[in-house]
Amino acid sequence: MRFIETELAGAFVVELERRQDDRGFFARSFCRDEFEAHGLRPLVAQSNLSFTAKSGTVRGMHFQFPPSTESKLVRCVRGAVWDIIVDLRPESPTYLSHVAIELDEESLRAIYVPERFAHGHQTLRDDSLLSYQMGAPYTPNNEGGLRYDDPALGLTWPLPVTEISEKDLSFPSYSSIEQSLRDRMANLDTDAVDEAGKHGQ
Repeated sequence: MRFIETELAGAFVVELERRQDDRGFFARSFCRDEFEAHGLRPLVAQSNLSFTAKSGTVRGMHFQFPPSTESKLVRCVRGAVWDIIVDLRPESPTYLSHVAIELDEESLRAIYVPERFAHGHQTLRDDSLLSYQMGAPYTPNNEGGLRYDDPALGLTWPLPVTEISEKDLSFPSYSSIEQSLRDRMANLDTDAVDEAGKHGQ
C-alpha cells in the first residue's frame, strides 16, 4: 500500500499496490503493521457497507464525540463518490479545515479518517457502494453531525443534491454549538450528551 498524507495531519489517502496478471490483480487493502508504521490506529472494531441508489445523494457530516471517537478507513468498491472530511480537533492548526477526494471503483483507493473528524460523501454515480472499517463501534449516545451546507464549513459538492435524509438535515449549525463542540472534542474523557450530540448519523 502507498500512504499519502493530506494537509490535515493524520489523514491519509491509501492507494493499492496491485500485482496484476492475465487473471486480474491481487492487492493488500489493510495491514496492521503498515498502518502502525505510519502512526495510524490499526484497530478494526466494526465493518460497514453503505449502498446509495441515486447519484447526487449526500450523507453527512457525521462524527462521534469522545470517549467514542472513531477512526475510519473508507473505500468505494462500486460506483464513485466525492468524499469529504473535516478536522474537528480544537487543538489542531487545521481546525475546521477540510479535504475532499474522489473515491471510485477503478482506483479502489481509500481515505483514512482520524478520530475527531467529521465525514460525509456525495454519490457521483448511481448504485454506489462504500466499505467502512471503523476503529470503534457505533455509539448512539455520542453521535453528532453538522449540516452538509453549513457556511462555517465551506464545503463544495460537485453535483446538485438530489437526496439527503431528514436526520442529516436536522443537524445544528456550527455557530449554534461551536463552544460545546470545541469543549467536548477537547475533553477526551467526557461522555456527556449535549445539544450537539443529540443529532445522529
